Amino acid sequence: MRRFSQRSHLVTLSEINITPLLDLAFVLLIIFIITTPLLEKGLPLHLPKAGAQADKPLDKKDIRTVEIDPRGAYWMNKRAIKLDQLVAQLAQDFKFNANLVIYVRADENSKMKDFVSLTDACQKNGITRYSIRTEPPGGR
Repeated sequence: MRRFSQRSHLVTLSEINITPLLDLAFVLLIIFIITTPLLEKGLPLHLPKAGAQADKPLDKKDIRTVEIDPRGAYWMNKRAIKLDQLVAQLAQDFKFNANLVIYVRADENSKMKDFVSLTDACQKNGITRYSIRTEPPGGR
């Protein structure tokens, strides 16, 4: 008895298998779902508590967040920055966007003089819209 090989019977695929593509899409979706909240988080500060209502929503391009840690260091975009450089950057942003609002996240153990230095320097450059960020009522 003679055996025939499969080589003479080549089969062409007329369909594209999309299963690996769907697997990749789901993996990427899961990665983005997990990492997005981590990107939005700032410095781990202990904000003071307040009982006031939340602010009305603003456009993200109108907001600059400045953080003051307990040692008095200023942070913007997760980078430590000196006060004069910070104010220069904010003043430049304010020239291009008159609706600029400065969100100030100061640790509850930071000194008031650091906040006053920031607001005083900003006011000298015409920036007068601030929002002091606090811990929402009910904890974290």
